[in-house]
Amino acid sequence: MRFTIVGASGFIGSALATSLCAMGQTVLTPVRGAAELFTTPLGHVIYAAGVTADFRTRPFDTLRANTSLAADLLERAEFESFLYLSSARFYRHAEHTGEEAAIFLKPGDKEDLYDLTKLTGEALCHSSDGNSVRVVRLTNVVGPDFGSKNFLFDLIRSACDTGRVDLRSALESSKDYILLQDVLGILPRIATAGRRSCYNLGAGRNLTHAELLEPILAITGAKLTVSESATRSVAPAINIARLQKEFDFQPSPVLPEIPQLVHKYLTIKHD
Repeated sequence: MRFTIVGASGFIGSALATSLCAMGQTVLTPVRGAAELFTTPLGHVIYAAGVTADFRTRPFDTLRANTSLAADLLERAEFESFLYLSSARFYRHAEHTGEEAAIFLKPGDKEDLYDLTKLTGEALCHSSDGNSVRVVRLTNVVGPDFGSKNFLFDLIRSACDTGRVDLRSALESSKDYILLQDVLGILPRIATAGRRSCYNLGAGRNLTHAELLEPILAITGAKLTVSESATRSVAPAINIARLQKEFDFQPSPVLPEIPQLVHKYLTIKHD
């Protein structure tokens, strides 16, 4: 089976390419804009390109990565299926977290730029002909992405590098996290056999900052300070019933993996 990973230099894309190769699949990893994207049969495309944590300072790159290239591929490329990796962060503005929820955004809010571009990518997918184009809305992916600016990896780096964690949000704040290994296992199945146009992909339950910090602080001995102005931010619990029903998807627990990530970062740091 042939797969094309768009965004194979990124965290999820590179891990997915490695995983598929290990399974004996044919994997293409063209750079963005390469001529072969439009001259070669791509098989099953998994679109993992995008700008994530730094979207606030890179608005035009965000638009191009999340929307423009996807539009070109959907219009001009030859593929068996097309799976667009989107985001579950939209649901903070939704009435519920099912895939059919209406989502409300404010174009003037810089925080919503990422959401607007990803939703535009989704809309292009849903407007495409045929039933081989699908969307996955991902929550926060946990794996050895130590260069990331995302929250969990900031905690790990701060604890290991400085011996302290300065928290600006309340310990009761929470989000949904899912392990990279679960993402790598389910994405090819959705790409090749999904029966619906959109799927939520997460753990289906939130973890608090306190839960994440407990093993990090225990291993590193780092000192925790919480800002007096810290606010409580609780993301809505993501509904993964569709994925569970169709694929019998059972996400693995995330917390047991946190100590391994901390030890791996410490090993890398001291090499």
